[in-house]
Amino acid sequence: MSHRPIRVALLGCGTVGTEVIRLLTQQADDLAARVGAPIELTGVAVRRPNKHPDVPAHLLTTDAAALVASDVDVVVEVIGGLDPVRGLLLDALTAGKSVVTANKALLAESAADLFAAADASGADLFFEAAVAGAIPLLRPLRESLAGDRITKVMGIVNGTTNFILSAMDETGAGYAETLDEASRLGYAEADPTADVEGYDAASKAAILASLSFHTRVTATDVYREGITSVTPTDIAAARGLNRTIKLLAICERVTGEDGAESVAVRVHPAMIPRSHPLATVGGAFNAVFVEADAAGQLMFYGQGAGGAPTASAVLGDLVAVARNLVGGGHGPRESAYAALPVRTIDQASTRYHVSLDVADRAGVLSTVASVFAEHDVSIAAVRQEGRRRDASLVIVTHSAPEAALRSTVDKIAGLPVVHDVVSVMRVEGEES
Repeated sequence: MSHRPIRVALLGCGTVGTEVIRLLTQQADDLAARVGAPIELTGVAVRRPNKHPDVPAHLLTTDAAALVASDVDVVVEVIGGLDPVRGLLLDALTAGKSVVTANKALLAESAADLFAAADASGADLFFEAAVAGAIPLLRPLRESLAGDRITKVMGIVNGTTNFILSAMDETGAGYAETLDEASRLGYAEADPTADVEGYDAASKAAILASLSFHTRVTATDVYREGITSVTPTDIAAARGLNRTIKLLAICERVTGEDGAESVAVRVHPAMIPRSHPLATVGGAFNAVFVEADAAGQLMFYGQGAGGAPTASAVLGDLVAVARNLVGGGHGPRESAYAALPVRTIDQASTRYHVSLDVADRAGVLSTVASVFAEHDVSIAAVRQEGRRRDASLVIVTHSAPEAALRSTVDKIAGLPVVHDVVSVMRVEGEES
């Protein structure tokens, strides 16, 4: 082994950063053998050095910019957030230093700028850990399936929300008490907003769609709903139909009637049949279902978060980058040649499960059904149960444009025979 050491700067030393240091230390000999050169950690940027007694003091610094500007080959970033990280990584890439990052929010907003800087200097930009933790997902999408045409990516990409919905399904408990349990067990952050409101999943969906469809998709392009409005009644309704509710990231390549292609990307709770592979994904695990023309259906499953799993993905990227430095190669560049338009949610096509409290008298079903027909929304199934003076009416639609479905529900809510629109939930994973 004659190549000089690959010098690495680490930005951040929280849960993931600590695990990165541990793996770099414990597996130093193996990593050197795999790369063809030693990997040398030269500095760790933190805000409060006294909070990291297990890290050698000479490695710690509060000056992240100086560390990035020092004589390093690779910058590994596990801080998260947008600023000042964006500037630090752009500086590193502009200077020809390769970057490994787990920062999904930054990639979902500024991937184009980061890739442009990497292309200009010839540096690598790797980010496997940004989506689904330890699950090898992004590399298969941009490398293993590079010769195929991906048509759909649908998955559970947030462990916190999956834990909450799984627990609600198993126990019948409400959202608030299940969130408290998730916090107690360490599955939810002190401020869980990014998870439960779908922001985290939306950032990941933007990355998945960008890679899958060779189109720049940002987080602002992603329609987003969280899980805070999911009730035990919704869970029970899904169970009664042999379904369960999951927060799904859904990225689709859509071909219009004129043959033109576009991309639809959305994050929201949805009912899926219990026979679907994603329905069995419980707890804080992640799973992503990929459909491609030649490869068919693929599923990626595993731990989607946590220090050690995420660090595993970071180290995988670091080894790939280091090998390129030793061998003189480069990783994949941005592929955005397709530049497909991104559809609004109104243009997306989906199915609805609509639960209504209605008057229990003759003609109610035909009145409600006429509104669906008026908006050209086809009904797939109906279930009605009487309760003295009122009744429960559940309607499941065939696939139709979101705009038509929402207009239908809005008009139904104003009918004199409808006492209440109890819930509206999208349905996925079934033939439309």
